[in-house]
Amino acid sequence: MSEEIVERINQVEIYSDSDSDSETEISTPSSSSGTTHKEDIVTKYADKINTDPVKSGPKTHKDRANRATVEQVLDPRTMRFLAKIINKGIISRINGCISTGKEANVYQGDSDNDTREFALKIYKTSILVFKDRERYVDGEYRFRNSKNQSNPRKMVKIWAEKEFRNLKRLYLNGIPCPEPIELRSHVLVMEYLTKGKGQPSPKLRDHPFKDIDEIVHYYHQMLYYMRRMYQQCRLVHADLSEYNSIVHEDKLYIIDVSQSVEPEHPMALDFLRMDIKNVNDFFSRKKINVYPERLLFKYITEDNYTLGISDNSDEELGKYLETLPLKSEDDNDEEVQDEIFRSLHLVRSLNNLEERDFEKFSQGKVDIMKELVVNPEDESTSEEEDSEDDEEEDEDADDSDSDGDSTDGEGKPKKKWVERETETPKGKKYEDKDEKKARKEAAKLEKQEKRKTKMKKHIKKKIINKRKTTK
Repeated sequence: MSEEIVERINQVEIYSDSDSDSETEISTPSSSSGTTHKEDIVTKYADKINTDPVKSGPKTHKDRANRATVEQVLDPRTMRFLAKIINKGIISRINGCISTGKEANVYQGDSDNDTREFALKIYKTSILVFKDRERYVDGEYRFRNSKNQSNPRKMVKIWAEKEFRNLKRLYLNGIPCPEPIELRSHVLVMEYLTKGKGQPSPKLRDHPFKDIDEIVHYYHQMLYYMRRMYQQCRLVHADLSEYNSIVHEDKLYIIDVSQSVEPEHPMALDFLRMDIKNVNDFFSRKKINVYPERLLFKYITEDNYTLGISDNSDEELGKYLETLPLKSEDDNDEEVQDEIFRSLHLVRSLNNLEERDFEKFSQGKVDIMKELVVNPEDESTSEEEDSEDDEEEDEDADDSDSDGDSTDGEGKPKKKWVERETETPKGKKYEDKDEKKARKEAAKLEKQEKRKTKMKKHIKKKIINKRKTTK
């Protein structure tokens, strides 16, 4: 019996797992039986056990055709935006391309529910010819969180939103411009200014002027709009010229305001100076006398009180422009003054002041474009205060003695000398000696009175000890 046990023990093979610390396995298979056992396990659970690398998700194959554009603007993504606009009922169909520019293509559309015609401005996202957009966005408070966009598609979206908001601001303030209808990412829908049947209204450059009076009329109308844009809409066009204005139904319309900036923009005054030069250059080529650029700059930027006008109506602004001198072809002095004005470094605020200008600024030599003026209400109140002071002086002069002290050599009343009451400083340091003595005497008497009613120390001690023993 013992020999059988020893023989079986010799046949037992003890297997230990090298990775585990305490677990051991005891098995009695032979090498061939162990292999077949593993194969059986693998075949049994082959459909449930997969040893291939785990995939994080379905692999997407990007194709350039998904972003391919037709006419530089129409890619599949833009087509989806157009489909949403059509499904919303804003337009029913797109009839064709009106114009192509450096930043966008414009298409003509119409609607079965509206008699008006619409213009769809689709900004270019693939081939960006206009790459200087950040210059007009950086420094804008409205877009302070979206500057330095490295992604051109995101930049184009901001650019479209900027034009939509600027058009809305002009339209609500009564300045003639196309009415903004809808914005979808970089697709802007607005009113299309036409003569009818898809024939566009001419730009100011292509408008056939009848006579000199009509040229002067549109010149003044342009100047009215420039001031209202600055004062009421708080915008500077930054690209105003004969190409960005349309004559529609005998009225001047302002278009293309995507690059317009607010007056607080660091370069707003430089853009305004450029706009004034562009407008003057165009109308001077039409053989009319224009106003000096520096005077127009003041006319646009100054408030109503400084200009002496009540409001920004055409009548008031026209009266003010009549007071300004006109430039003539032979007037070289005005041209020199305008050249100097164009080269001036315009300081919008102290933040824009360069280091080389600090010394001049401290000496008061830096040119500023807006003077400090007194509000008429403040001026009237200050005059009333001055008159009251004069009346008080007259009364003081009448009450004074007639010894000649109240009048000078010219007989004018002198202001009565009034001594100010000096307030005594507070604190024990500045206290009078007699008051200090009295205060100390009073404190001494008060302590004496307290000592009369004070309990003796030995009596107090006995009472405390009695309370402790009773407890």
